[in-house]
Amino acid sequence: MIKRLISEFVGTMLLVFFGCGTAVAINTYATNAFGAAIPFNLVAISLAFGLILMALIYVIGSVSGCHVNPAISIAMAIDKRISILDCVEYIVVQVLGGIVGAEILGLVFGSYTNLGANGFGELSALQTITNGSMQVTALVAFVLEAILTFVFASVVLVATKKENKNAGVPIGLTLALVHIMGIVFTGTSVNPARSIGPALFTGGEVLNQLWLFILAPIVGAIVAALFYKFIVAPKEEKAKEVVEKEAEVKAIKKEDISEKKTTRPTAKNTAKKSK
Repeated sequence: MIKRLISEFVGTMLLVFFGCGTAVAINTYATNAFGAAIPFNLVAISLAFGLILMALIYVIGSVSGCHVNPAISIAMAIDKRISILDCVEYIVVQVLGGIVGAEILGLVFGSYTNLGANGFGELSALQTITNGSMQVTALVAFVLEAILTFVFASVVLVATKKENKNAGVPIGLTLALVHIMGIVFTGTSVNPARSIGPALFTGGEVLNQLWLFILAPIVGAIVAALFYKFIVAPKEEKAKEVVEKEAEVKAIKKEDISEKKTTRPTAKNTAKKSK
């Protein structure tokens, strides 16, 4: 268990460091220096989150499952892939990993004022870009974060149901996808641990809005787990039963053929009997 907890701690720390670090570097430095366009920012930041998660899945996936996200751990607990106790322990180390990752970012950039924190309202990039003509309210942010987490958690549940060496690809790409959609609205959380670290150091209104980026991803993950359990999983089980039944029928036919071959009299044996 210690190895799993250490893996989740390190994994979450690196997720925050690379994902949020890329956001800070591009938004603060690249944009000011080169006037980088918003589409470039979206793609670069989204890929950073997706690629680091993809890499982490290959590194620690076989050790802890590479949840690195309290919402995913809760979804796994609902699906009974981990125990409630394991889920609680995972969440604790994930949050600590996110805090340490944010602390390292602060040291690297020499400032804690901007660590890639999430936010809505006046903290939303979309509201700033449109000069307030498009309002990203708490309700909009909550619904968006819940939906994005639902999509992400659903892919994780399906991709990791069986041992899959390539699970990192769809999971990483899905994380990049939800970031492309959500960055301009909230900065995209879908992960309470990713939001807690930067918010604690940034403080102010970011910290006041933190509740949404804890609650919304959890709600989205719970809905995803229930959707998987009652809608997706039964179909998977039915398909599995069909495949097993077909394999069983083929095995029976094969046995029948082999029995007929062994019991069929040969020409030599028939000649002996006639004599």
